[in-house]
Amino acid sequence: MDTGTNDMKGFVSDWAGDRAAFRVPWGKAMMWIFLLSDTFIFGTFLTGYMSVRMATTSAWPNPSEVFSLTIAGTSYPLILIAIMTFVLITSSGTMAMAVNFAYQRNRKMAARMMLVTAAFGLLFVSMQAFEWSKLIHEGVRPWGNPMGAAQFGSCFFMITGFHGLHVSAGVIYLSIIARRVLNGHYEKKGYDIVEITGLYWHFVDLVWVFIFALFYLW
Repeated sequence: MDTGTNDMKGFVSDWAGDRAAFRVPWGKAMMWIFLLSDTFIFGTFLTGYMSVRMATTSAWPNPSEVFSLTIAGTSYPLILIAIMTFVLITSSGTMAMAVNFAYQRNRKMAARMMLVTAAFGLLFVSMQAFEWSKLIHEGVRPWGNPMGAAQFGSCFFMITGFHGLHVSAGVIYLSIIARRVLNGHYEKKGYDIVEITGLYWHFVDLVWVFIFALFYLW
């Protein structure tokens, strides 16, 4: 009983005192809270998509046909989506390298890797814009779809658009932080901000894996 009482007193003291109960920077804690809330939003979107997909009575378009790309007269199914996925996964690697260089206090290399990551993100968004324009040209709209179920267009533009918005925001975020890192703004504060930025970027990449699996492969 004495041990339990002492443990409880220690617990109360940690949380009641004017100090951090856990050794986690506030910026990292806030990012985790934001990502948790964003997880619920994306989870709701993807769950809604699966419900619509299973409940619709109309034929759902075949992703291999809808997202095929014709190159030199030959149709390649999902080729653009595969390249987009490769680009985004590669960007996770360059972001991890940026975090590693940041903790080595090599701010020049950290900033360069962050800018490379941002460039990959910009390339991804550009390819997504091309994909959107292609489908719009083929008649796909949020309220209709000549290839099958009308709900396809609304699901596609909502989910991929919301994710693309996150990638675009991440590109801006990375560019701003990279510039500040390069200028030595965090030399005294430390480079936790690079890891915090990396958390956001890895989250965006992880969400795309689920979108890719549920939307393009199912």
